[in-house]
Amino acid sequence: MEAKYKRVLLKISGEALAGDDRFGINEAMLKKVAGQVKEITEMGVEVAIVVGGGNFWRGRTGRSIDRATADYMGMLATVMNAMALQDAFESEGLPTRVQTAIEMREVAEPYIRRKAISHLEGKKVVIFGAGTGNPFFSTDTTAALRAAEIDAEVILLAKKIDAVYSDDPEINPDAVRYDSLTHTEVLEKNLKVMDSTAAALCRDNNIAIHVFALAEDGNIRKAVCGEKIGTIVK
Repeated sequence: MEAKYKRVLLKISGEALAGDDRFGINEAMLKKVAGQVKEITEMGVEVAIVVGGGNFWRGRTGRSIDRATADYMGMLATVMNAMALQDAFESEGLPTRVQTAIEMREVAEPYIRRKAISHLEGKKVVIFGAGTGNPFFSTDTTAALRAAEIDAEVILLAKKIDAVYSDDPEINPDAVRYDSLTHTEVLEKNLKVMDSTAAALCRDNNIAIHVFALAEDGNIRKAVCGEKIGTIVK
């Protein structure tokens, strides 16, 4: 099959990387992600990645901790995930660069838009760590921002859940599953696809969002080829 997109931004949640372990990094899941990303790069797709940090820390977890401090802690968690992904990708022979919004030159490059685009054009996978570098913004917002900056055609939202639902399907068995939505519907229905800031940014920049389960084999390739899996928001 032929790829529908030339450049994509893959957003991987921290929870998805934890797999069945529910905390930390599941090595089998790392290997699975690396194999699927390699598959789409071999189709000629340029891949940038934003990774969450919820498998280690969520900003809202530390209730007694100042919100900005908790968010910065979450940014550091995303860098751990980014470094783990880089190692897994390079084990598969994929040249990879990690760029962080908070400078930590010993382990990663600082985020520079032109350099990121140059890496992508040079067929390197680029992983963006440390969110936007600002508290009060989620990694979903980071994904929307970076996708706009690098001219990605779509955000592939790889989650633990397989689509967008009207409610949490694990709690509410009557939750409605959506095959397609508009950005405005996501905002009006207050659906938990992405936070409202990210959804509005995608709407304003005309960036499609494809939500699907990371755990199922071949789902990243299917999404890149435009197959009807999960939920499309456009």
